[in-house]
Amino acid sequence: MRVYYRPLAQVGPARPEGAVALAGGWAWFTHAEALSRTEPSRVIPAQEIPAEPLAALTAPRAPVGGLQMGQPRVMGILNATPDSFSDGGLHAAADDAIAAGLRMRDAGVDLFDVGGESTRPGAVTVDPEEEARRVVPIIAGLRDTGVLISVDTRKACVAEAALEAGAGLINDVSGFTYDPALAGVAAGAGVPVCVMHALGDPATMQKNPQYENVLLDVYDFLAAQIAVLAGAGIARDRIIADPGIGFGKTLEHNLTLLSGLSLFHGLGVPILLGASRKGFIGTLGNAPLAGSRAGGSIGVALAGVTQGAQILRVHDVADTLQAITLWRAAISGRRDD
Repeated sequence: MRVYYRPLAQVGPARPEGAVALAGGWAWFTHAEALSRTEPSRVIPAQEIPAEPLAALTAPRAPVGGLQMGQPRVMGILNATPDSFSDGGLHAAADDAIAAGLRMRDAGVDLFDVGGESTRPGAVTVDPEEEARRVVPIIAGLRDTGVLISVDTRKACVAEAALEAGAGLINDVSGFTYDPALAGVAAGAGVPVCVMHALGDPATMQKNPQYENVLLDVYDFLAAQIAVLAGAGIARDRIIADPGIGFGKTLEHNLTLLSGLSLFHGLGVPILLGASRKGFIGTLGNAPLAGSRAGGSIGVALAGVTQGAQILRVHDVADTLQAITLWRAAISGRRDD
């Protein structure tokens, strides 16, 4: 029987005896939920977790593209598409996207995520040449900002063009299952990657998604893909994992993943949480328009930070950064210098 360990993460300066750091970061835990596919869950002291999974849960994460993972990082979304669910068309012109990126930089963003293919539910695949045409000018225009640039693509040829333009991270929503050549591109370039879980492709992923156990199923997929990427020559310390909120998940699936997010620290890599403005936020927050979901998005982001998620992929960069600053001050009882 395989056992999975979900740390019961806490934050705050007063750590009780026996508490251990979660992923070497700001959160810590004294107990964990032991989960399996066949037995009821149970809560155990951290000291009862076997050595190998405990090491994966507690080891400090390596820097990503020069960014230390000992504090929450914010990734700003720049969709160079006409049809993305929230900001389609706003950044379709390169000059508009670059201007938006500069505003994000001035606000203090840590990463840009530039995408040229909508992955909203029902979206169709974009021709690679068109996708590259959308993203390359934006990446080139932002390469000298000092901000790490991620290209959000499933396609090897788009990634190659983006890397040449100045991107330093590949973020694949298919979890490196769409284009078998993409892992080789990342390995050859020596850049970090983000592997995400999605059930099906954007055109079909929301058509009655089913799981045996969504938390464990997503975990197993990510663990398997991390092993595949490592076998392809991508060092584990250059891999980020994203559970894929909203990608082939119902509202209930999303909430299960969010409440169990700390489980994914067991993968031994940084966690990226991308829930910004997603449909379930509109449903629960009574916000049918995606642009009016900043409050709900920030609430979910802070819940993720409380569970130790290192990277937040967001639309509302300045508001999210402000929220994190106040969250940290309220938790610690002091202001950061």
